Amino acid sequence: MAQTVRKDWDTYFMDMAFMASTRSRCPRRHVGAVLVQGKKLLGTAYNGAPMGVPDCSEDGCMIVEEFENPPPGSEATGLIKKQRCIRTIHAEQNLLLFTDRIDREGSTVYVTDQPCWTCSNMLANSGVTEIVYHRAYPKDQEKVTALMRQRGIQFRQLDGYTPPPDTEVQDVSAG
Repeated sequence: MAQTVRKDWDTYFMDMAFMASTRSRCPRRHVGAVLVQGKKLLGTAYNGAPMGVPDCSEDGCMIVEEFENPPPGSEATGLIKKQRCIRTIHAEQNLLLFTDRIDREGSTVYVTDQPCWTCSNMLANSGVTEIVYHRAYPKDQEKVTALMRQRGIQFRQLDGYTPPPDTEVQDVSAG
């Protein structure tokens, strides 16, 4: 009889984050997040419009363009253009909205994508002590990594991870 390989905890919880992301109706990117304390799952969330409001698949994305200066010490020159949809609430934000502070103290967040700057700020004040992500978000990488270092939050990309089949949606946005 063939022996089944048991998944490690990081893979197990990241798989759950990707499964949560399949609930998203965002045409640009599906993002999922889970909150874990020890080995106990405390909450799941995904990106999307507020409850009871038409989502992007129904009413289209509400894209805004923003420009910001490159981070200090960066090789980038000139303003950095960012596009984002303001119809959706990010998975990390929904996770914080639907979990209790007491549960977040000392917990880990597994998220399919590296948190953006706004979500990182929120997570930095949430009580979590570790954030594990799969896909990088280069536009905010330097400043988010610096913030996590300053806050003493473990911040790591899950190396060698492969998402479960049929859970990844390719980003179709231009920025």
